[in-house]
Amino acid sequence: MPDFEYAPAPQSRDADVRASYGLFVDGEFADPVDGGSLETLNPATEEVLAKVALATAPDVDRAVRAARVAFERVWGPMPGAERAKYLFRIARILQERAREFAVLETLDNGKPIRESRDVDVPLAAAHFFYHAGWADKLEHAGLPSTRPLGVAGQVIPWNFPLLMLAWKIAPALATGNTVVLKPAETTPLTALLFAEVCQQADLPPGVVNILPGAGATGAALVGHPRVDKVAFTGSTEVGRQIARTVAGTRKKLTLELGGKAANIVFDDAPIDQAVEGVVNGIFFNQGHVCCAGSRLLVQESIAAEFDERLRRRVGQLRVGDPMDKNTDVGAVNSAEQLARIRELSDAADAEGAVRWTEPCQLPDRGFWFAPTVFTDVAPAHRIAREEVFGPVLAVLTFRTPEEAVARANNTPYGLSAGVWTEKGSRILWMADRLQAGVVWANTFNKFDPASPFGGYRESGYGREGGRHGLAAYVKEPSL
Repeated sequence: MPDFEYAPAPQSRDADVRASYGLFVDGEFADPVDGGSLETLNPATEEVLAKVALATAPDVDRAVRAARVAFERVWGPMPGAERAKYLFRIARILQERAREFAVLETLDNGKPIRESRDVDVPLAAAHFFYHAGWADKLEHAGLPSTRPLGVAGQVIPWNFPLLMLAWKIAPALATGNTVVLKPAETTPLTALLFAEVCQQADLPPGVVNILPGAGATGAALVGHPRVDKVAFTGSTEVGRQIARTVAGTRKKLTLELGGKAANIVFDDAPIDQAVEGVVNGIFFNQGHVCCAGSRLLVQESIAAEFDERLRRRVGQLRVGDPMDKNTDVGAVNSAEQLARIRELSDAADAEGAVRWTEPCQLPDRGFWFAPTVFTDVAPAHRIAREEVFGPVLAVLTFRTPEEAVARANNTPYGLSAGVWTEKGSRILWMADRLQAGVVWANTFNKFDPASPFGGYRESGYGREGGRHGLAAYVKEPSL
């Protein structure tokens, strides 16, 4: 437990949560064809926040048709300088309504309000600002062409609902494409609030369409014959299914999938700084991060000291009400995800890893898992091989840089890694050998709209952000 307790500092619940939400198609909210709905919960309390329309295949067809008309008649022919004005307007509205978005994101997702307020919403606005700047300069971006693809079908996950929306929609609009987006089943509310932003910004009808729904909704969108581009962020298993669906078609595809990142700490690293980076790497957003540093590789000579300092720091984390500004670790997003975290943690116990969890009082209702560290982990343990997607750290040791590289690369994933050392030459040597799309040096989980992000192998392919992310939304010269 912390050395002392802060008084509660609750964020006022001043977001306007409607009792029910419809689909957003062709610039208007509408009822689904079959009238189906789903409930979205507050994972910290299990209270029902709202009923949300459930899109089915006929709704997907309606949205794709609206997006096609908007692309052919309005958005595609529009000069880039004019498109940029809309993106700038969206970015400014996101800033103006930042508190509303942050509160709604925390209620619907379970992440601490401090993270929604200071990371998710500002970075989402930054992506729209950045891509607005590119909209009239695409001929200078070094792209294969400046011709948009057409209609983009986009499916986003529940861990960063608003931010993933921005990662997907901003480059699509900047390059002249229109969008049909499906938010995650458990976190649709900020996407539907974004639909109001599109209306407020006077975005032409059909340019952005938002269809809440379950897996069948996403499958209908991915498989629709008039979708030209598919972008997906989520699990590797679903990514494989999408790749099979798209194979043999002319659709362009980008996949940002799972990860099992190694955070590698050498004996010359600034230990306190590295401890902060390790804690941020795995416990930020309850570990619901595809690039989370879920494997800690620490050099054997400092392992005992590092473990002591790490436990001391983890013991200071505050777990509880996500709406409290003092909270560091909020609620797990769903009962299903909590069961997955427990399954892999129990497997680690059974396989001989040593569990350490700082005793803490967890709320009686909601989905909660205390920050947990496993030591004496072997590379063959499930906790070292499989993506947990929760606040669980697996600690392994190494003796030489060569062994660190071998252990870090001993995974089917290839999304991210971190290196902690004072030697610049060692950082470059490691970065050249680590099989990861992103390598952070003496930091972790740092993002910028101008920097491309993505992986390879079972972490997917394609990039989001930067000029590389724009390339995924324009035609090849031969097409």
